This record gives sequence, C-alpha cells and structure tokens, in this order.
Amino acid sequence: MIKGIAITAVWVLDQDRAKEFYTDKLGLEVRTDMTMGGDKGMRWLTVGAQDQPEVELTLMVPGPPGMDAESGEALRKLVSKGILGAGVLSTDDVQRDYETLKAKGVEFLQEPQERPYGTEAILRDDSGNWFSLTQPGERLDLDKDRGECVDPM
Repeated sequence: MIKGIAITAVWVLDQDRAKEFYTDKLGLEVRTDMTMGGDKGMRWLTVGAQDQPEVELTLMVPGPPGMDAESGEALRKLVSKGILGAGVLSTDDVQRDYETLKAKGVEFLQEPQERPYGTEAILRDDSGNWFSLTQPGERLDLDKDRGECVDPM
C-alpha cells in the first residue's frame, strides 16, 4: 500500500539559483545533489525541511533527458509566467515567516489573510512557481451537500 509522498518535483529554470533560493531564503536543507549518468547526465537535486526528513522536493529543469526539448520549452514558459502552483508550505507562525522571508527578498503575491483552513500568504520562488505559506487553523470539514466548510463541533 501507498504510505505517503516521498519526493515531488518542482520545475525550476536554473538549479543553482533554485538551490540558493530554497536553502538560503526558505531555509530548507539540501538532501541530494548529484549527477546521474556521467558529466552530461541529469542533475538530481533535492531539498527538504529539517523537521520533515521523509519528504523531499526535487528541483528539476524541464527538458531532456526526462522529456523532449519541445515539451521542456513549453513547461519553462509556463513556469516563468507564474502559472504553476507548486504546493503548500506549512508554518506555525505565518506572520513571522512572512516578515522574515520578505526581508530576505522573497516575492509575495499576497500578504497573510484569514481563510477557512487557516492563515495564508502566497509567495513566488525565483523561477515563478507560487506556494501557499499556510498556518493551519482549526480543522473544518466540508459539507459535501452544501459545498461549504462546517465546524465539526
């Protein structure tokens, strides 16, 4: 059976620049940085949160050898336009992290705002991907019949 997600890809335009952004600005740690298949092979670069060793982001450049050059170019255009949302980064203090990251030069598309699921800010990485930076609120359940969130109490 599937036990969870171990690695997921984040498409980036430049792996060196992305490595610096994800480690120096976001505070993630490098887990793997190696070239597979010799000098001209694929670079396998993963990062993750120190307190979550079982989950990694692999910072991948679109194109060969994983996909054809035409598809890689199309994906690079989507990434650079800021079309792709890469996921949710969780925090226990979104306001603190918003201020810290903003001071480090991280671009925010949205300052912290209350949502039904918690407090959320939207940031963009150095390639154009956007992430939700979320401080979870109290657990709400979705009333599927009405299509709205309801308090489980």
